[in-house]
Amino acid sequence: MCALSSIAVVRTYPGIAESATRVEARGPGRVNLIGEHTDYNGGLALPFAIARGVTVTAEAVGGDSVAVEALDLGESDEFAYANPARETGWKAFARGIVAELGVTSGARLEIQGDLPHGAGLSSSAALSAALALALLGLEGRDMGGLELARLCARVENEWVGSPTGLLDQLAVLFAREGEALRIDFQTLELSHVPLDLGDWTLATLDSGVTHDNATSGYIDRREECERACELLGIESLREAVEADVARLPEPLDRRVRYVLEENARVDTAVAALTRGDLFELGRLLDASHAGLRDLYEVSTPEVERTVAAMADAGAVGARIVGGGFGGAVLGLFRPGARLPEDALVAEPGPPARLV
Repeated sequence: MCALSSIAVVRTYPGIAESATRVEARGPGRVNLIGEHTDYNGGLALPFAIARGVTVTAEAVGGDSVAVEALDLGESDEFAYANPARETGWKAFARGIVAELGVTSGARLEIQGDLPHGAGLSSSAALSAALALALLGLEGRDMGGLELARLCARVENEWVGSPTGLLDQLAVLFAREGEALRIDFQTLELSHVPLDLGDWTLATLDSGVTHDNATSGYIDRREECERACELLGIESLREAVEADVARLPEPLDRRVRYVLEENARVDTAVAALTRGDLFELGRLLDASHAGLRDLYEVSTPEVERTVAAMADAGAVGARIVGGGFGGAVLGLFRPGARLPEDALVAEPGPPARLV
């Protein structure tokens, strides 16, 4: 396995010393190779940032309010930066970031991006990171990467109402271009793993069903895992062992078995990437999807049709990505393969940054 990068855990954002009157920040989307639903279970994951993402332009305007325009949606919002009232949808992200950062001056924000919403590519973390970095840059403030990741996760949990873990935020803030990021959620150790695809291609295909972690069965799965931990007397499923599975009632036994198998797949995938075995990586994608479908039960008929379309187009492996119950499917294609129509190449990209 690649050695832990000690630099990553102390990364500071945005790394500027003086305030500015206009700042532009970019938050990338992310694709999770292996390690789905393991973050809130203290497990392992292997995401990477992608080139597509969300850009926020911030301009200092004075006054006591923040005005926001979501250019792609043709919508806008304006609110006092001191104790902003609660809102829903994308407005909750903007208001939550402003409140949690403790913004102290008026600003005008413009949001635009090329990342599909609700496709399991972490448009929410991309938006949160871009908003936070733009506002930090505007005020000339620095913030540690881990502190910023936790702040963005807090906004998603408490302002948006989506009980996600730290996977998306760590991926978009700590990724490096051309590499995947192995995350150990029990210790928060981060390892950078070369993602050398050569002429192979990773691509996503939208199932046509938008997923929302705040309203889907995602919350049910978290509660089932918490119940399994209570019955087993452990803090997280990272502590579970194979013998524990037989002690649990259905469907909790299936949930635990999936988490155990998925954690093992993460390190098997790291080993495959290290030796350049992309056929093995494809096999692991298929195995992960089978677990998500049969044991964790987060697939849908539309997702299954999308997985089949990937296979028909020549993918050596494909699986649902994100929280499930819709969203996108990730496929791995050998050189020369013709991707399905409307597939998006998941090109590994840089982390969130000022641009």
